[in-house]
Amino acid sequence: MAEAAGIPVRTLRFYRERKLLPPPRREGRIAWYDDHHLARLRTVVALLERGHTLGGIAELTAAFENGRDVGQLGELLGIDWSQETPVRLTPEALADHFAGEVTPENLAASLDLGYLAADGDEIVHVSRRLLDVSSALVREGVPLSAVLETGRRVRAHADALAALFTELVSTHLPQDEDALPRLRPLATCVVEAELTMAMNRLRPPSPAPAGDRNRAPAQEPSA
Repeated sequence: MAEAAGIPVRTLRFYRERKLLPPPRREGRIAWYDDHHLARLRTVVALLERGHTLGGIAELTAAFENGRDVGQLGELLGIDWSQETPVRLTPEALADHFAGEVTPENLAASLDLGYLAADGDEIVHVSRRLLDVSSALVREGVPLSAVLETGRRVRAHADALAALFTELVSTHLPQDEDALPRLRPLATCVVEAELTMAMNRLRPPSPAPAGDRNRAPAQEPSA
Protein backbone atom coordinates (compact mmCIF):
# COMPACT_ATOMS: atom_id res chain seq x y z
CA MET A 1 0.00 0.00 0.00
CA ALA A 2 2.75 2.43 0.94
CA GLU A 3 4.72 1.55 -2.18
CA ALA A 4 1.69 2.05 -4.43
CA ALA A 5 1.14 5.51 -2.91
CA GLY A 6 4.84 6.41 -3.04
CA ILE A 7 5.24 7.05 0.70
CA PRO A 8 7.23 5.36 3.51
CA VAL A 9 5.49 2.67 5.57
CA ARG A 10 5.89 4.74 8.74
CA THR A 11 4.02 7.59 7.07
CA LEU A 12 1.17 5.25 6.20
CA ARG A 13 0.98 4.12 9.80
CA PHE A 14 1.02 7.73 10.97
CA TYR A 15 -1.90 8.60 8.68
CA ARG A 16 -3.82 5.62 10.02
CA GLU A 17 -3.21 6.76 13.60
CA ARG A 18 -4.49 10.25 12.69
CA LYS A 19 -7.63 8.61 11.23
CA LEU A 20 -6.98 10.05 7.80
CA LEU A 21 -7.59 6.57 6.35
CA PRO A 22 -10.45 4.19 7.07
CA PRO A 23 -9.30 1.02 8.84
CA PRO A 24 -8.27 -1.89 6.60
CA ARG A 25 -10.07 -5.21 6.53
CA ARG A 26 -8.26 -7.62 8.84
CA GLU A 27 -7.78 -11.36 8.62
CA GLY A 28 -5.77 -12.39 11.65
CA ARG A 29 -2.59 -10.33 11.62
CA ILE A 30 -2.98 -9.38 7.95
CA ALA A 31 -4.43 -5.97 6.99
CA TRP A 32 -6.00 -5.80 3.54
CA TYR A 33 -6.20 -2.47 1.68
CA ASP A 34 -8.22 -1.82 -1.47
CA ASP A 35 -8.56 0.84 -4.15
CA HIS A 36 -10.68 2.98 -1.83
CA HIS A 37 -7.80 3.24 0.65
CA LEU A 38 -5.33 4.03 -2.10
CA ALA A 39 -7.54 6.78 -3.52
CA ARG A 40 -7.96 8.30 -0.06
CA LEU A 41 -4.21 8.14 0.59
CA ARG A 42 -3.42 9.85 -2.70
CA THR A 43 -5.95 12.54 -1.83
CA VAL A 44 -4.28 13.15 1.53
CA VAL A 45 -0.88 13.46 -0.15
CA ALA A 46 -2.27 15.83 -2.81
CA LEU A 47 -3.95 18.07 -0.22
CA LEU A 48 -0.74 18.21 1.82
CA GLU A 49 1.13 19.31 -1.29
CA ARG A 50 -1.44 22.11 -1.69
CA GLY A 51 -0.67 23.43 1.79
CA HIS A 52 -3.44 21.85 3.88
CA THR A 53 -2.50 20.68 7.38
CA LEU A 54 -3.10 17.16 8.66
CA GLY A 55 -5.59 18.49 11.18
CA GLY A 56 -7.46 20.37 8.48
CA ILE A 57 -7.54 17.30 6.22
CA ALA A 58 -8.91 15.19 9.07
CA GLU A 59 -11.69 17.73 9.66
CA LEU A 60 -12.49 17.91 5.95
CA THR A 61 -12.64 14.12 5.77
CA ALA A 62 -14.97 13.92 8.75
CA ALA A 63 -17.29 16.61 7.37
CA PHE A 64 -17.31 14.96 3.96
CA GLU A 65 -18.03 11.48 5.28
CA ASN A 66 -20.91 12.82 7.39
CA GLY A 67 -22.47 14.56 4.38
CA ARG A 68 -25.15 13.34 2.05
CA ASP A 69 -24.52 10.89 -0.75
CA VAL A 70 -25.55 11.41 -4.36
CA GLY A 71 -28.74 9.43 -3.93
CA GLN A 72 -30.05 12.01 -1.45
CA LEU A 73 -29.43 15.09 -3.59
CA GLY A 74 -32.43 14.70 -5.86
CA GLU A 75 -34.71 14.16 -2.88
CA LEU A 76 -33.24 17.17 -1.06
CA LEU A 77 -33.40 19.65 -3.92
CA GLY A 78 -36.12 18.19 -6.13
CA ILE A 79 -33.59 17.95 -8.94
CA ASP A 80 -34.32 16.68 -12.40
CA TRP A 81 -30.79 15.68 -13.39
CA SER A 82 -31.52 16.54 -17.03
CA GLN A 83 -31.78 20.25 -16.10
CA GLU A 84 -28.41 20.69 -14.37
CA THR A 85 -25.07 19.15 -15.23
CA PRO A 86 -23.44 17.53 -12.17
CA VAL A 87 -19.65 17.72 -11.93
CA ARG A 88 -17.48 14.94 -10.50
CA LEU A 89 -14.41 16.15 -8.61
CA THR A 90 -11.64 14.69 -6.55
CA PRO A 91 -11.09 16.46 -3.21
CA GLU A 92 -7.86 17.97 -4.53
CA ALA A 93 -9.65 19.25 -7.65
CA LEU A 94 -12.24 20.90 -5.41
CA ALA A 95 -9.41 22.52 -3.45
CA ASP A 96 -7.99 23.87 -6.72
CA HIS A 97 -11.35 25.47 -7.61
CA PHE A 98 -11.45 27.35 -4.30
CA ALA A 99 -7.80 27.80 -3.38
CA GLY A 100 -7.44 28.28 0.36
CA GLU A 101 -11.22 28.44 0.90
CA VAL A 102 -12.05 24.74 1.30
CA THR A 103 -12.36 24.76 5.07
CA PRO A 104 -14.37 22.34 7.22
CA GLU A 105 -16.94 25.10 7.83
CA ASN A 106 -17.37 25.86 4.13
CA LEU A 107 -17.50 22.18 3.24
CA ALA A 108 -20.17 21.57 5.88
CA ALA A 109 -22.19 24.53 4.57
CA SER A 110 -21.95 23.19 1.00
CA LEU A 111 -23.08 19.77 2.14
CA ASP A 112 -26.01 21.26 4.07
CA LEU A 113 -27.09 23.26 1.01
CA GLY A 114 -26.88 20.14 -1.11
CA TYR A 115 -24.31 21.66 -3.45
CA LEU A 116 -21.94 18.74 -2.75
CA ALA A 117 -22.45 15.04 -2.19
CA ALA A 118 -20.24 11.99 -1.81
CA ASP A 119 -19.97 9.21 -4.36
CA GLY A 120 -17.27 6.77 -3.28
CA ASP A 121 -13.97 8.62 -3.35
CA GLU A 122 -15.33 11.40 -5.54
CA ILE A 123 -17.26 14.56 -4.79
CA VAL A 124 -20.25 15.46 -6.93
CA HIS A 125 -21.24 19.11 -7.31
CA VAL A 126 -24.91 19.44 -8.15
CA SER A 127 -24.50 22.04 -10.91
CA ARG A 128 -21.77 23.04 -13.33
CA ARG A 129 -23.28 26.52 -13.53
CA LEU A 130 -23.27 27.03 -9.77
CA LEU A 131 -19.72 25.68 -9.49
CA ASP A 132 -18.46 28.05 -12.18
CA VAL A 133 -20.22 31.08 -10.68
CA SER A 134 -19.04 30.29 -7.14
CA SER A 135 -15.42 29.81 -8.16
CA ALA A 136 -15.52 32.99 -10.29
CA LEU A 137 -16.77 35.03 -7.31
CA VAL A 138 -14.02 33.58 -5.10
CA ARG A 139 -11.40 34.46 -7.73
CA GLU A 140 -12.75 38.03 -7.67
CA GLY A 141 -12.06 38.17 -3.95
CA VAL A 142 -15.44 37.28 -2.42
CA PRO A 143 -14.99 34.83 0.50
CA LEU A 144 -16.51 31.43 -0.15
CA SER A 145 -18.36 31.61 3.17
CA ALA A 146 -20.14 34.76 1.93
CA VAL A 147 -20.94 33.12 -1.41
CA LEU A 148 -22.51 30.13 0.36
CA GLU A 149 -24.53 32.32 2.74
CA THR A 150 -25.82 34.32 -0.22
CA GLY A 151 -26.70 31.07 -1.97
CA ARG A 152 -28.72 30.00 1.05
CA ARG A 153 -30.64 33.28 1.04
CA VAL A 154 -31.15 33.19 -2.73
CA ARG A 155 -32.68 29.74 -2.42
CA ALA A 156 -35.36 31.05 -0.06
CA HIS A 157 -36.29 33.74 -2.58
CA ALA A 158 -36.14 31.24 -5.46
CA ASP A 159 -38.54 28.93 -3.63
CA ALA A 160 -40.96 31.84 -3.19
CA LEU A 161 -40.72 32.79 -6.88
CA ALA A 162 -41.27 29.18 -7.93
CA ALA A 163 -44.35 29.00 -5.72
CA LEU A 164 -45.75 32.17 -7.32
CA PHE A 165 -45.34 30.86 -10.86
CA THR A 166 -46.66 27.41 -9.94
CA GLU A 167 -49.76 28.99 -8.39
CA LEU A 168 -50.26 31.15 -11.51
CA VAL A 169 -50.17 28.16 -13.84
CA SER A 170 -52.21 25.80 -11.65
CA THR A 171 -54.90 28.46 -11.14
CA HIS A 172 -55.38 29.38 -14.78
CA LEU A 173 -54.44 26.12 -16.53
CA PRO A 174 -55.65 23.48 -14.07
CA GLN A 175 -56.43 20.85 -16.70
CA ASP A 176 -53.12 21.11 -18.53
CA GLU A 177 -50.75 18.65 -16.84
CA ASP A 178 -47.85 19.64 -19.10
CA ALA A 179 -48.26 23.38 -18.58
CA LEU A 180 -45.78 23.82 -15.76
CA PRO A 181 -42.73 22.15 -17.39
CA ARG A 182 -43.67 23.65 -20.77
CA LEU A 183 -43.95 27.20 -19.43
CA ARG A 184 -41.05 27.04 -16.98
CA PRO A 185 -38.65 28.79 -19.43
CA LEU A 186 -41.02 31.78 -19.39
CA ALA A 187 -40.68 32.00 -15.61
CA THR A 188 -36.90 31.91 -15.97
CA CYS A 189 -37.02 34.79 -18.46
CA VAL A 190 -39.20 36.88 -16.15
CA VAL A 191 -36.91 36.33 -13.16
CA GLU A 192 -33.78 37.11 -15.17
CA ALA A 193 -35.30 40.32 -16.60
CA GLU A 194 -36.59 41.51 -13.24
CA LEU A 195 -33.27 40.76 -11.52
CA THR A 196 -31.36 42.69 -14.17
CA MET A 197 -33.65 45.71 -13.82
CA ALA A 198 -33.50 45.52 -10.01
CA MET A 199 -29.70 45.51 -10.03
CA ASN A 200 -29.74 48.49 -12.41
CA ARG A 201 -32.00 50.37 -10.01
CA LEU A 202 -29.61 49.67 -7.13
CA ARG A 203 -26.55 50.81 -9.06
CA PRO A 204 -25.47 54.33 -8.03
CA PRO A 205 -25.79 56.94 -10.80
CA SER A 206 -22.67 57.59 -12.83
CA PRO A 207 -20.93 60.88 -11.97
CA ALA A 208 -21.38 63.69 -14.46
CA PRO A 209 -18.40 64.50 -16.72
CA ALA A 210 -16.00 67.09 -15.30
CA GLY A 211 -16.89 69.59 -18.01
CA ASP A 212 -20.57 69.42 -17.13
CA ARG A 213 -19.85 69.89 -13.42
CA ASN A 214 -17.70 73.00 -14.00
CA ARG A 215 -19.99 74.63 -16.52
CA ALA A 216 -21.97 77.57 -15.08
CA PRO A 217 -25.72 77.28 -15.35
CA ALA A 218 -27.19 79.11 -18.30
CA GLN A 219 -28.65 82.54 -17.46
CA GLU A 220 -32.19 83.31 -18.41
CA PRO A 221 -32.48 85.99 -21.10
CA SER A 222 -33.30 89.43 -19.76
CA ALA A 223 -36.41 91.29 -20.80
